[in-house]
Amino acid sequence: MLVHTPPRTRTKPLAVVLASGGLDSCVAVAVARLDYDLALFHANYAQRTLMRELTAFRAQAAFYQVAYTLEVDLNYLGEIGGSSLTDFDRAVPTSEVEPPGIPSTYVPFRNTNLLAAAVAWAEVLGAEAVFIGANVLDNPGYPDCRPAYFEAFNRLIELGTRPETHLAIHTPLIHLDKEGIVRLGLKLGAPFELTWSCYHDEIRACGRCSSCRLRRKGFAAAGLPDPIPYQSSP
Repeated sequence: MLVHTPPRTRTKPLAVVLASGGLDSCVAVAVARLDYDLALFHANYAQRTLMRELTAFRAQAAFYQVAYTLEVDLNYLGEIGGSSLTDFDRAVPTSEVEPPGIPSTYVPFRNTNLLAAAVAWAEVLGAEAVFIGANVLDNPGYPDCRPAYFEAFNRLIELGTRPETHLAIHTPLIHLDKEGIVRLGLKLGAPFELTWSCYHDEIRACGRCSSCRLRRKGFAAAGLPDPIPYQSSP
């Protein structure tokens, strides 16, 4: 579903931002708007908290009064499976000690699918940048969150778009831990209360999945209260 506001005079170049509704992508939006007009891209891929993430995305889009939003269905990622985020027969891990290797919450090749769609939209809009809130320090070992991965994808954009297209992926949070992301978001006025990070629940965050634990740890380290409701105390 494409939504856009009435046309207006653009004073900045346009950037597409991948916005899940979560904390990291919300801060990436706050960074992007410093130098760009915004187009927010959201993907539903049959994840457990699909509706809650969509609600968060729409609230953030309204908060930032973005020029364009696009919501796309990539439900085939759920049909492919291979992740506890999309396969309801697999439990989302809640233990603080996870087994070695890639965690079960990894969605196979997710960022590649999301970025491909976002880059296609960015080329149509004439955008000059695509922002994603990936970070390599706090992510639990996902291979598609590494700097080398985004460097390779930028090369793919060069090879796979029109000659007149000049478009690059920006990863402003790539070397920040969760505390640093929270502090940056606070500085930029990011609406933390409109974000949702839980992998498991949609009413009150579980507080036990890896995403909830990292989020709570980041707010605690930054000395700030986390404004979303949790089922359990830290």
